[in-house]
Amino acid sequence: MTRYNFDTVINRHNTQSVKFDGLKELFGRTDLVPLWVADMDFEVCPEISEALQRRIAHHIYGYAVADDSYWQSIIDWQQRRNNFSFSREEVTYVPGVVKAIGFAVNYFTRPGDTVVIQPPVYHPFRIVTEGNGRKVAANPLIRHGDTFSMDFDGLEQIFAYQHPKLMILCNPHNPIGITWDKDTLVRLARLCKQYGVLVISDEIHGDLAMFGNRFTPFATCCDEAAQNSVVFGAPSKTFNIPGLVSSWTVVKNPDIRRGFFQWLEANEFDAPTFVATVATEAAYNHGEEWLEQAKAYIEDNIRFIEQYCNQYIPLVHPIRPEASFLVWLDCSALNLCHDALVDTFINKAHLALNDGEIFGAEGAGCMRLNVATARSVIADALEKLRLAL
Repeated sequence: MTRYNFDTVINRHNTQSVKFDGLKELFGRTDLVPLWVADMDFEVCPEISEALQRRIAHHIYGYAVADDSYWQSIIDWQQRRNNFSFSREEVTYVPGVVKAIGFAVNYFTRPGDTVVIQPPVYHPFRIVTEGNGRKVAANPLIRHGDTFSMDFDGLEQIFAYQHPKLMILCNPHNPIGITWDKDTLVRLARLCKQYGVLVISDEIHGDLAMFGNRFTPFATCCDEAAQNSVVFGAPSKTFNIPGLVSSWTVVKNPDIRRGFFQWLEANEFDAPTFVATVATEAAYNHGEEWLEQAKAYIEDNIRFIEQYCNQYIPLVHPIRPEASFLVWLDCSALNLCHDALVDTFINKAHLALNDGEIFGAEGAGCMRLNVATARSVIADALEKLRLAL
């Protein structure tokens, strides 16, 4: 068995990396340890690089066609890993999950319609909704110590009185890393079906369930979910290939699927590039062992952070994610206002994290930390934060 090395620190500066080369524009300075945008600092598994190099060695880069083997790799992976079964006709390509959510908002709703989100949640859900002239109805999560649940009473109130057309589900939930259990998803599916609310499920972090937790694809929880959902996924977070734009969507209900897929096809949104298909097929067919080792390394990073904070900076409390490489840091015990908290991380500790309030007002006093990097980088960042505090 190949042993992969995740301890190597790779210089990503001047590679057109948002995470590194975008520091100045977003944070106002470049001398920061970038621990924000959700991509990994790990080299992808060699099988992906080798497959791309073989294809690029053929020096004609014309229009691409997606082979049957590409679609089968997606189908087989989801069946094998997540017990999610679907046919070739039920899946198609989309050029990125956020873009695809934008497509769904535009296709399934009209300006002025209401879309439900559950903050603190991935901020593009709000941005893509409001930016397309729709209204956001916030159904905040309920916190119980280090766990969170859906507010179903509040959700039904929104459904009954605001009559939303769509609900965007984050499954697993970003930034908190919740793997929603089957009972929760079933209850949600039945409520949405009752009120005629279509569910858009962002499942991009689904393959990154951690610490023995189980990811349940929304469309698998019950028939109501399968027949009233549009599911988006990708190998991008899983295998650190977001720059290749290799996402997909599954729609089980033919009445929903037919028009949406035709609209995607008419606008050529369903046409992947060869780098997307080659990388996806290599990842899903040959990347399983790399993924398992990467997840184990990330879990150890999270344990390291928990131990360090407990011993040296106990006023910063990391909430262990059930999925993904993003850790929600509860900094409320520091008693700092938003601006002071951000200033502490950026200008005193020289760390670039996502501040909690971009995910909604419910994220006040929190920061989102990307831990998919070498442990030495994590150790250095925590020491910088300790000294700053």
